[in-house]
Amino acid sequence: MTDIIVSQMGALIDLGGPVVVILLAGSILSLAVILLKIFHFSYAGVGSHRHSAQAASLWAAGRSREAFDLASQGRNPAAKTVAEAIALRMTKRIDKEAIEERLGRLATEQLHDLQSGFRFLDAIAQLAPLLGLFGTVLGMIEAFKQLQSAGNAVDPSILAGGIWVALLTTAVGLAVAMPTSLVLTWLETRVENERVAIQTLTTDILAGTALPADVVQRKGLAAEAQLAS
Repeated sequence: MTDIIVSQMGALIDLGGPVVVILLAGSILSLAVILLKIFHFSYAGVGSHRHSAQAASLWAAGRSREAFDLASQGRNPAAKTVAEAIALRMTKRIDKEAIEERLGRLATEQLHDLQSGFRFLDAIAQLAPLLGLFGTVLGMIEAFKQLQSAGNAVDPSILAGGIWVALLTTAVGLAVAMPTSLVLTWLETRVENERVAIQTLTTDILAGTALPADVVQRKGLAAEAQLAS
């Protein structure tokens, strides 16, 4: 099975040339980044806001220590920001504006960490079709050069073969770009969902009120649907 895949990859590279090599290298790198981000999001618990929402509810009920302990157990940005908000409110030595500034900085740092690698995936999604088109243009130029050199003894099969080989690079470019773009959109939606949860929960902590956990989850899903549209 491995030998068949290797031979097919070799044939694809022979037909497509250097452009296909670049596209395949980009696809391998983008796959590695995607797997790394999925592991990162899973390890950080991105999207799991029940504990942080419960902590906000406990804070609103006046059970500040329990709220802080519960929020501290979370590993996602929402839980960490909620824990920091509760800790700052418990000190009672920092005004609301200073707390909001510190929470905003903390949230920005954590969301920026989640977005690491997004620029690379976006570059692959945008450049892969252009590289494929570039390879197609080069292939068409080569096909017409062969057609010109044939003179009067023109064989249509030569031109047809050159065209389909040239179009191969465009197909490879699209095959690399489309799944990368879809996965990037999904990852961006998860980050936006986390941002909405942070904003909602920290506002509740500062205001002394809290929404039920299912309401917070519905807000995140609504933000996800709006971003996807």
